[in-house]
Amino acid sequence: MRITIAVLTAVFFATSAPLQAEGTAPETWSLHAQATFVDQYHPAFRSAYRGANSLDPGSRGNETLDATLFAGVRLWQGGEVYANPEIDQGFGLSNTLGLAGFSSGEAYKVGKPAPYLRLQRLFFRQTFDLGGDVQTVDAAANQLGGTREADNLVLTAGKISVGDVFDANGYAHDQRQDFLNWAVIDSGAFDYAADAWGYSYGLTAELTEGRWTLRSGLFDLSRVPNSTQLQRGFGQFELVGEIERRSTLFGREGKIKLLGYLNYGRMGRYDDAVQAAKIAGGVPEMASVRRSASKVGYGLNLEQPVSDSLGVFARLSASDGSKEAYEFTEINWSTVAGLSLKGSGWGRTQDTVGLALVVNGLAKSGQRYLAAGGMGILIGDGQLTDYGAEKIVELYYTAPMTDWLFVTGDYQFAANPAYNGARGPVSILALRLHAAL
Repeated sequence: MRITIAVLTAVFFATSAPLQAEGTAPETWSLHAQATFVDQYHPAFRSAYRGANSLDPGSRGNETLDATLFAGVRLWQGGEVYANPEIDQGFGLSNTLGLAGFSSGEAYKVGKPAPYLRLQRLFFRQTFDLGGDVQTVDAAANQLGGTREADNLVLTAGKISVGDVFDANGYAHDQRQDFLNWAVIDSGAFDYAADAWGYSYGLTAELTEGRWTLRSGLFDLSRVPNSTQLQRGFGQFELVGEIERRSTLFGREGKIKLLGYLNYGRMGRYDDAVQAAKIAGGVPEMASVRRSASKVGYGLNLEQPVSDSLGVFARLSASDGSKEAYEFTEINWSTVAGLSLKGSGWGRTQDTVGLALVVNGLAKSGQRYLAAGGMGILIGDGQLTDYGAEKIVELYYTAPMTDWLFVTGDYQFAANPAYNGARGPVSILALRLHAAL
């Protein structure tokens, strides 16, 4: 049934004429759309035990579907407003539990069997030209076609994803077109502000001068960690900054970015929860030890074209391991390296193959918390008898079926899922269909 819905949605988008502003650039308004269906499956795997947040060791499969409308209007020179209503349906594997580096960026922490509608983005963007060469801005989703000067200041306010502005990577940042794993498309230890669907209210500023771009942002955290409700008015907040340097290597422009963030809100320390459980009996619970505190982290993000068809990328990230993960997932340090290769060498210029290697780690205090039976956002096997870094390999191949429909085959291998050597390894297969106008 869900496959039928996905196909019908894709056909609707494909057979509907693209709605665009008439005339030459700059566009005054635009409509774009996308639909993405992902079916993931894993065979049965070894499991000495399991807990409430474990990946089910049986042979299992789950599907997700989303369809998004991207509407934009130019209000005045440099001023634009965008809205993204979206229909979602389905579940991640084991209800999006059991892996710190979860296997599908299309799986939200809230799963539902029936389609439901949400307004995921609603934001205003103002661009101020500051000089330099005039650049062409291509028409795209949430981007009106036109021109701007190379040096510029961009201000954004409203409901967006932190990843719309920060931690971007041209080879690994879009679960609808490249990799699927959470720890590949985003820095694993970047505990970015978000509700359970990955969005927040915030303000950002991006200043570009020559080869440098500076970014800063302020966002609402959830009311309680990993919540469907945001704490409005920045009562609990995230401050994030990023510096980007563009340089030429192999005759092609690459990027290196350094990111830092601070989260301030009511959060618990792992060791406090473990100690409280020893005194009261039972298993550790974070809710009983939460108090106002801050958490910091950083990330290093690199992308570099090597040739017209080959690009390489890497991410390094780390965060304060003494406190619970607030929004994203239980990763205190992560290392990712990978490549993206176009199919030019075998006569398929629109095809892409990608390979990523991931190693995720958890601090000692987090290990003690899980060993005592504590539950996290995504993981918690009821005990942790054999800690090991979570190691993931992801390989995908994507190819166009038409100008608007792309099909992807994806394979992931995860050793020590949820840092547990007593469970796994597990192989995860995926089929992705993506339609875009």
